[in-house]
Amino acid sequence: MDRKISTRVRRGLLAMTVAGVAGALLTNVALAQQPVGTSSRTGKDTALQKSLDSLVSQEKFPAALAYVNKNGRTTTLVAGSSRLGSHVPVPRDGQVRAGSNTKTFTAIVVLQLVAEGRVQLDEPVETYLPGVVRGEGIDGRRITVRQLLQHTSGLPNYTEHIGVENFAKVQNKFFHPHDLLEAALSHPAQFPPGTKWEYSNTNYLLAGLLIERVTERPVQEEITRRVIKKAGLRHTYWPQPGERALREPHPHGYALSSAENGRVIDATTMDPSWGGAAGQLVSTPRDLAEFDRALLDGELLPPRQLAEMRTTVDAPLMPGWRYGLGVFSVPLSCGGVYWGHGGDIDGFETRGGATDDGRSVGIAVTALPGTFGDAEKAARAVMSATDTAFCA
Repeated sequence: MDRKISTRVRRGLLAMTVAGVAGALLTNVALAQQPVGTSSRTGKDTALQKSLDSLVSQEKFPAALAYVNKNGRTTTLVAGSSRLGSHVPVPRDGQVRAGSNTKTFTAIVVLQLVAEGRVQLDEPVETYLPGVVRGEGIDGRRITVRQLLQHTSGLPNYTEHIGVENFAKVQNKFFHPHDLLEAALSHPAQFPPGTKWEYSNTNYLLAGLLIERVTERPVQEEITRRVIKKAGLRHTYWPQPGERALREPHPHGYALSSAENGRVIDATTMDPSWGGAAGQLVSTPRDLAEFDRALLDGELLPPRQLAEMRTTVDAPLMPGWRYGLGVFSVPLSCGGVYWGHGGDIDGFETRGGATDDGRSVGIAVTALPGTFGDAEKAARAVMSATDTAFCA
């Protein structure tokens, strides 16, 4: 494999992980093969079922879930087991932690405020959060709202500085958004604003604070009212302070207890407050696919703001990837692209999105790539399954 591409993928996995578990990239944990082929479907998709089975048998993910809608024809599939060490059926369209898919929800609320004339995309962050964004090489008067949403601000990534590489120690720890911001701003800027693209959860932490300052309401309330309810998502929610369990039927998610010892623990119950406006939501594969469908169909943003969201810059995590305002454009092997985000948080990885011609996909696995083997290989396998869901 091209060493340059390999390095990009590894860096991308670290950046996109809300929990930032760097040790997962190098740890290989032995695991007995889990049951495969436990499909539950509303349609037939043999190629996709084989991909999900392979994620379990070859990449050692405990479980894999998929939802596909191709112009009204739906397929719901699962593979593996809800629990390690035993065969427990995987709930069809079970709830998972959505991680950085939350960023698209946050970006939509900001763009709705733009449409209402309450926020300007090319206005400095300082206008809305006066005196908040300061640090070594960091000045909110020189960073625009657009640069936050597009990851071109140069702000350091807070998830690299809050100790989450030792997941067991922070699994039940509550983080206030200002604690996360302080952790980020105590480190120097990565680059001058607008000069390059680099993924940083701090951008969306600040976008959430901006929403609260402008609306004078909690960001979770605005996301729920303006996006979740508007899109008709019945199984998506923002966990309340202190809420650590998942509310509805779900597979268990697994994570490394720390970057050093390689011990796997159950990560299903956790305090997701470190995710915040960058990664706190809970959802299902179907809800995530339907959310992206509603977005592309113009149900959540006016045409002008949707066009702004889909104006992209190069995002060199993998070949051909581009990033707009809270959404990736990802090329497909069968031609064209899909629009979505994906999310990585301890215990779960999600991928998928929607195309302009009516296809929508949600994929989930119940561990981060690297928890049970090679991170890059596993991450590519999840992306391959996502491509199969769109193209098969």
